[in-house]
Amino acid sequence: MFDAKSFLKTAPHLPGVYRMLDQKETVIYVGKAKDLKKRLSSYFRQNVSGSKTRALVSHIHSVELTVTQSETEALILENNLIKQYLPKYNILLRDDKSYPFILITNHKHPRISSHRGPRKVEGQYFGPYPSAGAVWESLKLLQKVFPIRQCEDGFYRARTRPCLQYQLKLCSAPCVGKISDEDYAAQVKNTSLFLSGKSQQLIEQLVQQMEQASSEMAFEKAAQFRDQIISLRKVQEQQYVSGDHEEMDVIALEWSHGVACIHVLFIRDHKVLGSKNFFPKVPAGSEPEEILPSFLAQFYLSGAGGQMVPRELVLSEQVAEDEQLAQAIGELAQRKVSFVYAKRGEKARYLALAQKNAQLAAATKLSVKEQVAVRYRELRQTLKLESLERMECFDISHTMGQSTIASCVVFDGQGPNKSEYRRFNVEGITPGDDYAAMLFALNKRYGKLTDESRIPDLILIDGGQGQLTQAINFFSDWPFAKKPLLVGVAKGTSRKPGLETLILPENPAGFSLPTESPALHLIQQIRDEAHRFAITGHRNKRGKAIIKSPLENIDGVGEKRRQALLQYLGGLHGVMQASVDELATVPGISRQQAEKIYQACHNN
Repeated sequence: MFDAKSFLKTAPHLPGVYRMLDQKETVIYVGKAKDLKKRLSSYFRQNVSGSKTRALVSHIHSVELTVTQSETEALILENNLIKQYLPKYNILLRDDKSYPFILITNHKHPRISSHRGPRKVEGQYFGPYPSAGAVWESLKLLQKVFPIRQCEDGFYRARTRPCLQYQLKLCSAPCVGKISDEDYAAQVKNTSLFLSGKSQQLIEQLVQQMEQASSEMAFEKAAQFRDQIISLRKVQEQQYVSGDHEEMDVIALEWSHGVACIHVLFIRDHKVLGSKNFFPKVPAGSEPEEILPSFLAQFYLSGAGGQMVPRELVLSEQVAEDEQLAQAIGELAQRKVSFVYAKRGEKARYLALAQKNAQLAAATKLSVKEQVAVRYRELRQTLKLESLERMECFDISHTMGQSTIASCVVFDGQGPNKSEYRRFNVEGITPGDDYAAMLFALNKRYGKLTDESRIPDLILIDGGQGQLTQAINFFSDWPFAKKPLLVGVAKGTSRKPGLETLILPENPAGFSLPTESPALHLIQQIRDEAHRFAITGHRNKRGKAIIKSPLENIDGVGEKRRQALLQYLGGLHGVMQASVDELATVPGISRQQAEKIYQACHNN
């Protein structure tokens, strides 16, 4: 038992972070405090309020402290530790994807493209956008209005004539001089103005340029300006402009029957770039008022994919210690950040919209959660299992025995657990032997298993008696006390959904479930997911084999030299057509290597 009295005697009256550990030395909770002694004392009183706190205290075996210089520093450290340890009793935001931006590079002829990750490329960044789809939609729109190149630099440098994008009037072909440098720079400047939310100012400038070109009898140029003005006005009609507010995030929380949904509207450069739903993992017994501050801290203090923090965060409800949290976020963003609780006006209308979206998303999530619970309960009762917390399904995919891939997908009590999915490259078997491939996959998955908690309650094998027999043989000398139930899922004679036969080790003849059975629907879902995951891996592997370049197996020609060959000679076709003398002119390619490359290309 943890000796709380002795520990509290040494706890300081200073700001800092505390980590609570269980008997296995696993961090189960991370918290911060302005006064560590006072905060920790509240956990070990006789009458502790809250079921989550009581459960947490009962598992504490030790507590570690880190003293900080300020509460703000403690807040930042707390969120770094939460991200590192993912403690069981903390509210966790599992959203580690970076957010995409639109990038205009600083080249002689700048390129416009989507960018995700660290901002290592010099240029102007616009965003963040809530999804890659929102970025590509914007780029597609910009191509029609401002014909700036979107091609890769290697493709751009290798051009000797305009590509198809020029013929479609989606690029002005600066690579081959179809537009002057001055005119291209003007198009880039106009694009930058549009992405900065200054579309009205841009339209006024284009009107002036159109009138000037018309007065100078440059009617073709005036017509181009006219077309751009018409396109921009259509875009303005389609987009919702947020008036006077240049940048802000509007954040609404909905908490219903154990499901938390946080909806965020991203507003940048006077435009709504999009929105996103977040579903943080909330431990049982948590108070609703804990959710929003935990989300704000983890989303903004951890960088959340590198997005720019806006100056205003419009929140649906009051946040405890909001001044300290806003100050910590502002220090990290190197700008002043304010929390706003809007009651009227434009911000309140945005907040109502975000709240409505959060309610709808939470209701949908709750409905799916209840449906999953019903399916799990039905399947557990059908198979007479004591518990069904984890199940796994295996499938094999190949083409005439080639590029064989085995998949393993995992479902837990919430449905698919994609972080646990695995693919295996099947090797060392007779091509086309599905039985041997299944045994290979089971060996890969469970052959070196040491953690008994990761043993599933149910293993589904996509296939008939032969595949199931391999699984039965593998588990015949299983060393652990817990042994999964094995079930084969064989397709019916017509291979139609709903006619599957379930085969058990003790029932080789198999049995079927009614087509409307929730248990059957769950089996179909995990079987289809295993099939999808296997065939996707197989197609990728097969595709790489098909498009394998003849340059890849040449001794002394690595990735950098291959890239130099392709860029200098204008792609693989240029390399295949080049003579030995031409190959030897490529930087980094010797005469001896040029002869090897020539022989490899022409032999293939």
